[in-house]
Amino acid sequence: MTVKAIFASHEDKMKKALEVLRKEYASLRAGRATPALLDKITVDYYGTPTPINQVANISVPEPRMIVLQPWEKSMISAIEKAILKSDLGLTPSSDGSVIRLTIPQLTKERRAELVKVVHKKAEESRVAVRNLRRDANDAIKKLEKDKVISEDETKKGQDDIQKLTDKYIKEIDTVMAAKEKEIMEV
Repeated sequence: MTVKAIFASHEDKMKKALEVLRKEYASLRAGRATPALLDKITVDYYGTPTPINQVANISVPEPRMIVLQPWEKSMISAIEKAILKSDLGLTPSSDGSVIRLTIPQLTKERRAELVKVVHKKAEESRVAVRNLRRDANDAIKKLEKDKVISEDETKKGQDDIQKLTDKYIKEIDTVMAAKEKEIMEV
C-alpha cells in the first residue's frame, strides 16, 4: 500500500460521506415538494417490501404537491397506508386513480426542529470525515514504522490528508448552509 493509494481510497470514502449527507438532506421535508421525500417509504407489493417509486409514477406538478400514479390501481390503498405510517406527517388524498400529497407550510417551530436535524446530520458527516482522516494517518504512520516510506513522506502524506479533510468539511458546511437556507425560506 502506498501513500497515494491510501489518499485515493480515503478520498473516495469522504466523497461517499458527502453523498450520504446529500441524500439524507433530500429526504428532509423543507416545505417544498420533491420526489426524494418518498425515497425511504416501502409498500407491501404482493408480500414484498418494495420502494414506492417502483410501484408508482411520482411527479411534482406544483411546488407544494406530489402526485403518485400507481401502475396498478389495487396498490392505491397500500401506498396510502405506507405514507400514513411514515414519519413525514403527510395525509394522502386519492380519487381512485392517483394519490395527491399536499405539502403543508412549515411552522416556525418545525423549521427550528429541522435546522437542528440538519446540523446534527452535518456533524455526523464531519465526524465520519475526521475518522477517515485518522484512519489514513494511522495507515501512513504504519508505512513509516515498517520502513516503507521516509519521515518526510509521512509528513507530506499527513498534510495532504489534512487538506483533503479540510476540503470535505468545507463542502459539508456549504451543503448544510444551503439546506438551512432552504428550510428557513418563507
